[in-house]
Amino acid sequence: MPDVLADAQVILKRNLIGFLRQPEILIGYTVQPIMFVLLFVYVFGGAINTGSLDYVDFLIPGILVQTICFGGALTAVGLTEDLNKGLIDRFRSLPMARSAVLAGRTLADVVVNCFEIAIMLIVGVIVGFSFHDTTLVRVILGIVLLLLFGFAFSWIFALIGLYASSSESAQQFGFIAVFPLTFISSAFVPVASMPSVLRAIADVNPFTITVDAIRALFLGTPAHNAVWGAAAWGLGLLFAAVPLAVLRYRRVSAR
Repeated sequence: MPDVLADAQVILKRNLIGFLRQPEILIGYTVQPIMFVLLFVYVFGGAINTGSLDYVDFLIPGILVQTICFGGALTAVGLTEDLNKGLIDRFRSLPMARSAVLAGRTLADVVVNCFEIAIMLIVGVIVGFSFHDTTLVRVILGIVLLLLFGFAFSWIFALIGLYASSSESAQQFGFIAVFPLTFISSAFVPVASMPSVLRAIADVNPFTITVDAIRALFLGTPAHNAVWGAAAWGLGLLFAAVPLAVLRYRRVSAR
């Protein structure tokens, strides 16, 4: 186990250095959620009834969940590029744990997600978002929950990247799989406003549960079982995706 952690730390450092040398990648993944915020707040927000919550307060938790989940696409693209460049073959020839390559790659996403959460909260405050009826402990718990959910989706994107033939297809497959889930949820509109079929899907959608949990922690809205449900979804997705991704990586690197 110590060897795996040490190897993962090396891969983590390597990926973070790569981000610093290619800041346009991070800028690209940051600009998109900022555009979503501006579009929904200033174009669509006035037409959406969110009850006692201002729409910007309703929206920002949904944008945060969407942002950290789509951030996992960096893992899918990075792994696919490493495979196509033969870098995985070089890793295989080294005395290192194979799972460390995936662990280091996904941990780099956690660092990036911390950066993106900070940026989106700053943007949210600028357009009018504010924390309500909460405490610092609850806000920190909400951020930890976001990072857990994003970490789980990094492993899901890792699995997608290991099956994809190119970085472009990895990104497309990831967005096709995740994008509908973000819109059939409570991220942008209240679930009650949806048709009955979509409402039934949205009610069990992990995005809805996680967004509702973040709203409860950040804004003091009724939590019900959302916080525990979001934690369960994050851990469940993580426990399902990690062994599948590691198994796929071993098969790919053994070719």
